[in-house]
Amino acid sequence: MASILIKNGVVVDTEPEPVVLGRADVRIEHGRIADVGPGLADVPGAEVIDATGMIVLPGFVDTHRHTWQAAVRAVAPDITFPEYLRRVLDEIAPRYRPRDMYAGTLAGALECLDSGITTLLDWNHAQFSPGHTDAAVRALHDSGIRAVFGYCQSGEPSDLRSQAHRVREELFAAPGLVTMVIAALGPEIAGEKRALEEWRVAAELGLPVTAHLGGHGPDSATRGLAFLEANGLLDTPTTFVHALHYTDEQFERIAAAGGGVSVSPVDEMNLGLGYPITGRARAAGVPAGLSADTVVCAPGDMFAQMRTAHLLERGRPDGAGLGFTTRDALRMATIEGARVIGLGDVVGSLRPGKQADLVLMRTGTPGMAAAHDPIAAIVLNADTACVDTVLVAGRAVKRGGQLLRYDLATVLTSLIETAGTVVKG
Repeated sequence: MASILIKNGVVVDTEPEPVVLGRADVRIEHGRIADVGPGLADVPGAEVIDATGMIVLPGFVDTHRHTWQAAVRAVAPDITFPEYLRRVLDEIAPRYRPRDMYAGTLAGALECLDSGITTLLDWNHAQFSPGHTDAAVRALHDSGIRAVFGYCQSGEPSDLRSQAHRVREELFAAPGLVTMVIAALGPEIAGEKRALEEWRVAAELGLPVTAHLGGHGPDSATRGLAFLEANGLLDTPTTFVHALHYTDEQFERIAAAGGGVSVSPVDEMNLGLGYPITGRARAAGVPAGLSADTVVCAPGDMFAQMRTAHLLERGRPDGAGLGFTTRDALRMATIEGARVIGLGDVVGSLRPGKQADLVLMRTGTPGMAAAHDPIAAIVLNADTACVDTVLVAGRAVKRGGQLLRYDLATVLTSLIETAGTVVKG
């Protein structure tokens, strides 16, 4: 339906800063937000969604998730990072067939939609063949989520350029909900030579880069950043994932180059990577988004990420994080995260003209009722069970608390079959 009118909800916007607009309506035309305000006039022929008793807000943005790992949820909840690399990436990942890639990515994307995450950066580092890549992209399209697909060449480095061009030309020739980014392994993981090729290919294709940078110790962070700067690679928009070991001065250099950071507060603590740099990066002017990273050892919803970021920042030993608020956490989960992955003008707020990616959350529950501050309730009290309705580009993917389009039992059966195949011993 071309026109949708969401009426009588408590509306929360996030741009330029999170604010409660109060009881208001949202009008959607052809998949885009057309107007926001109280008592909007009825539109002949429009679908009307009654949001009485609900909070209406922009959909959440996950800036870095290994979506294919939905089939290995909680397989290693109490491990360190080296053990994660060995168990998950060295042992389990190579057992994935293209059909397993499809099953894991589809289920992981639907998990996101179910919890109100409408935009996802899928950082896929298990693309062992063109078939794996094609299956992952097809799953994202089929799910109905808005996604940025992180192409990471898992074969020979010499194949990177040809395969990246193939993926761009064959899988992303037409505009749609799923777009592409280069997910780089260099310079800190796979070396500087690899990084030069990855950033060169990104520049050729006009794509941003997302890379795990700064998470492997201070010396590695310093060398890697200096290498990127010396080779002019930061002229390409770059997201720094797990940027844990940069100094404040280095964050200022990243900000000056236009970089962003993706923070995974649960995993960074659970895997022993380091204390999240939420406040330090933002204080230096670096936009920061939130990330679930992996459900191998962390929850997959944005509520857990917001709560953990809020708790850890305010609980910094030096007391410097006490200025961090629930509004800051919500901003990171929406408009700031959208800016980190290059979609700040597309999603993340209710600005008219943006894509209508929205979440309607129930407040008529014991855990949400009588909340004096809706933003605080979203961050501190809500969970996936509160997510009643989810729209992506004005199309409902969840209504009445139920995911649409898919027979969820069939999806989960395929996921469980994959889990039994890839997890052994």
